[in-house]
Amino acid sequence: MDAVLFDMDGVIVDSEEFWHEIEDEVIFADVVAGAPPPRDEITGMNYREIYDYLAAEYEVTVDKDEFVAIYQDAAEEIYTENVSVMPRFDALLDTLRDRGVAVAIVSSSPQSWIAMVRERFGIEPLDLVLSAEDIDGPGKPEPAIYETAAERLRLDPEDCAVVEDSTNGARSARRAGTYVVGYRTETNADADLSPADTVVEGPTELRKELLARTDSER
Repeated sequence: MDAVLFDMDGVIVDSEEFWHEIEDEVIFADVVAGAPPPRDEITGMNYREIYDYLAAEYEVTVDKDEFVAIYQDAAEEIYTENVSVMPRFDALLDTLRDRGVAVAIVSSSPQSWIAMVRERFGIEPLDLVLSAEDIDGPGKPEPAIYETAAERLRLDPEDCAVVEDSTNGARSARRAGTYVVGYRTETNADADLSPADTVVEGPTELRKELLARTDSER
């Protein structure tokens, strides 16, 4: 692998558990009329596109501006106060860089949310930081974001490994033609990661998988 592209939410930081609380207590309770959708349907999608999806497939009770405001109001507290970073993530990035492997964040979250995480945990330097809101095309589960990431790194998608924790993210990376590592934790224990080429349990297995696929002789 010439590059490793990390999803942020649920991979670099454990934010999904906090977003799930908001979705259960507010989004599904107050925004969607009737039975809520299965979580896999929306996890990994850009929050603006989540509204479009829910409005198309379900009955919603608020407009898009109200919906977006719920996410924006919650983001700062989640990313600056609540989340924890993956154990030894800095060491993993250092080892990948030492091997000449490009490292990137490719996320459905906007750049402002990614910046909160990077600043709080000192995630620097990076070869690319790409948000779904930066691309001219649909976000995950469509492949555009990972196709764009590979293009900006001047690599073929097949030379990139992607680390994803959600069904939509894994589908996006698979459709783009990358090597997909499904990242399993307690939070996404029931997520369908079948689109991934391999599934690892936690940070130790992830490190072993990524380092095994990089060339230490670079």
